[in-house]
Amino acid sequence: MPKMKMTKSSKGAAKHLPVKVTTMDAELEFEIEPKTTGKELFELVCRTIGLRETWYFGLQYVDSKGYVAWLKFDKKVLDQNVSKESQIQFTFLAKFYPEDVMEELVQEITQHLFFLQVKQSILNMDIYCPPEASVLLAAFAVQAKYGDYDEATYQPGMLASDDLLPQRVLDQYQMTPAMWEEKIKFWYAERRGMTSDEAEMEYLKIAQDLEMYGVNYFQIKNKKNTDLWIGVDSRSVGVYDRENRLTPKVAFPWSEIKNISFKDKKFTIKNVRKKEPDFAFYAPKPRINELILELCVGNHALYMRRRKPDSMEIQQMKQQAQDEKMRKHMDRARLAKEKQLREEAQNEKDELERRLLQMQEETKLTQDALVRSEETAELLHEKMTVLDEEARLLTQKAAEAEAEVQRIKLTAIKTEEERVFMEHRAREAEILAAAILEDSEKREKEAEQLRKELMKARLSEKQAKGKLLEFTQAYTHGEITAPLANYSVLPSDLSTQLQMVDAGGSLIDGELFSGNMDQLSLEMEKERREYLSKSKTLQDQLKDLKTEIEVLKVEDKTAGFDRFHDESIQRGDSKYSTLLKVSANSAKARVAFFEEL
Repeated sequence: MPKMKMTKSSKGAAKHLPVKVTTMDAELEFEIEPKTTGKELFELVCRTIGLRETWYFGLQYVDSKGYVAWLKFDKKVLDQNVSKESQIQFTFLAKFYPEDVMEELVQEITQHLFFLQVKQSILNMDIYCPPEASVLLAAFAVQAKYGDYDEATYQPGMLASDDLLPQRVLDQYQMTPAMWEEKIKFWYAERRGMTSDEAEMEYLKIAQDLEMYGVNYFQIKNKKNTDLWIGVDSRSVGVYDRENRLTPKVAFPWSEIKNISFKDKKFTIKNVRKKEPDFAFYAPKPRINELILELCVGNHALYMRRRKPDSMEIQQMKQQAQDEKMRKHMDRARLAKEKQLREEAQNEKDELERRLLQMQEETKLTQDALVRSEETAELLHEKMTVLDEEARLLTQKAAEAEAEVQRIKLTAIKTEEERVFMEHRAREAEILAAAILEDSEKREKEAEQLRKELMKARLSEKQAKGKLLEFTQAYTHGEITAPLANYSVLPSDLSTQLQMVDAGGSLIDGELFSGNMDQLSLEMEKERREYLSKSKTLQDQLKDLKTEIEVLKVEDKTAGFDRFHDESIQRGDSKYSTLLKVSANSAKARVAFFEEL
């Protein structure tokens, strides 16, 4: 938690008092003068954190008697019952809650502080949240913290260090931390595309429908001395059974309350209609009544304020927030387009690189084939040369044999024996000559076949060289490498778009920043309608999740709040329908009902 130390400016040498203010995400340290009022300290804190919607918040502390109290703005800090330790400590918290977070919370810092406080209240089990809704809210909290789910970088156990689910929910089911993480991860992945502030707002929109959201409870008794709870919230004052703080037994909306007061332990609420009886109850101590009164007055004032036209300050804040939202919407659209173009450029670059590698591989294969063709041609040439030499020798031998035959025929035969012998030699010479001629013809045929194969090998070599030349020319003339040069970071057309800058220094996209605000408004309205259409789907998914984990539920670990919630769901009731029911009768009937509890 970050710390900041500041000193409130002062005159003279008056002693400064150290003050520590803890917000939901920071610790602030100040030094104030003894005469500093509660309002001055509160405004100092608000200025430090940049908060303008100050009316929801207050400085809470524990007084010297151990009671929780809120710092009063119209009194000096030291005149109030604060601890006189070496450092005065306060907690900066939301004191009052809006009826509709979407419509009323304007600043992102306000939304963020509410998100952190409500989230902590749910995890601390100060606000009851059913198990299936707890998983969904955990997914929104993870989206707000980590951004979009990325399957490539997500590691099992990544959420183990985060406090995401109430201990009551963890105890109720026979599920390991890994099983819970898997459920949360599924919903987390569904939130892709949400910004941090959008995820926090969606968290609050779901949380505000929880029965205990925004309700401050106090123990009271009626005239019959029955132990009950009084609940003060942004819409009404409700009365609850001691065992069930989810469903009010009776409620009194702020619209029918005129006056609020207390005397000692008795607290009295007067109706706007004089004929209606007062609603009175009893607190354990007057100090509790003082706190109830403070919360009632503040909630009643905000209730009436919401039903009046916005002040100029609120209008300006809303306009600024709307402008900021529009700017962020356009920025997101621009970034989404930039991301899309980057991805397209990267994909095209990858494709070109793949094609380059493929062509390089084909070139290598062609070169290998060329080498093999050259080697084959050389071997065939050598073999043909040998065959030609053998054929020449055979021809020479055949000629010599023929000459020998002729010589023998022309030689005179002196005796019959010599004649027979010579005839035998002549036949042998003729047979040898015929064999040599046949072998010569065979060698000639082999030589002819080798010549054909040599011509074919040389043709293949020529084709391989031609194909290699084509690849070389393609590589040289940039058919492959030239497109890659255009993808250093962004495509050239996108770079041109990103370099268009207006006079104020803000980036202007040629398509997105054309001033077509009507189109953007239509897109935002479309998003709103899509969200509404998804609400039913979300509820169906929650029901499916509840059914899915119900089989792992440990029945003896079921808390009373779970039973009360399930009974309310079975009746078809919601937080708002219940409020209408318990406020429907006349004030007289409701007061009488309260007295009989």
